[in-house]
Amino acid sequence: MPTPPETILIVEDDRNTAALVCAYLEREGFATATAEDGTTALALFRQRVPVLVILDVMIPGIDGWEVCRQLRKGSEVPILFLSAREEEIDRVLGLSLGADDYVVKPFSPRELVERVKAILRRARPSRPAGDDTMLRCGALVLDAERHLLTRAGRPVALTAAEFKLLQALMAAAGRVLTRAELLDRLYPHGELVVDRVVDVHIGKLRQKLEDDPARPRDLQTVRGFGYRFAEDAGEGRG
Repeated sequence: MPTPPETILIVEDDRNTAALVCAYLEREGFATATAEDGTTALALFRQRVPVLVILDVMIPGIDGWEVCRQLRKGSEVPILFLSAREEEIDRVLGLSLGADDYVVKPFSPRELVERVKAILRRARPSRPAGDDTMLRCGALVLDAERHLLTRAGRPVALTAAEFKLLQALMAAAGRVLTRAELLDRLYPHGELVVDRVVDVHIGKLRQKLEDDPARPRDLQTVRGFGYRFAEDAGEGRG
């Protein structure tokens, strides 16, 4: 039997926009489901289990910010915000809530489809070359082939972007990586240009990995240059 198409959930209260997005995604072989408000979106998410959610911010009832928060409580499904809110603070907020990308309206449907494909590629990373497939730093073990991070044997849930960023830093432990280098690892095709996106993801990683996120030991900031993963990261801690 043929494999059923993967479903993408579009949460958009403008029916013309939703229909346009659906048409372009379906041409690429995806199935689509649509919701015009937050409550319906959360119910459909549980029913259809989509591989990705395209989410407007200004929707009736529960807004897009809160839908994202609720999804992130129990799922690492990729989320792409599609919104008319174009201020940098809105982009940063969306990313800080756990979204993988943020597209501003008006938008190019073709570009949107390419961003969806790029996010899904990052969510299912191919086998990296060399020793990057299995990285160990103290109690932390990153298994790229299984897309799994454990700390003292316990899994740590990371988004696709967080995983890729941590993998790059752990592979270069002790060496400073600039924001530009890290952006290239996260978005090799230039899908997203937000200066603070690396800082947002580093902040989320610190919340998940550091004993004291306000005074990070492992994910170090090197002012004026970028970030470094300590060579002795995780030592003696579980």
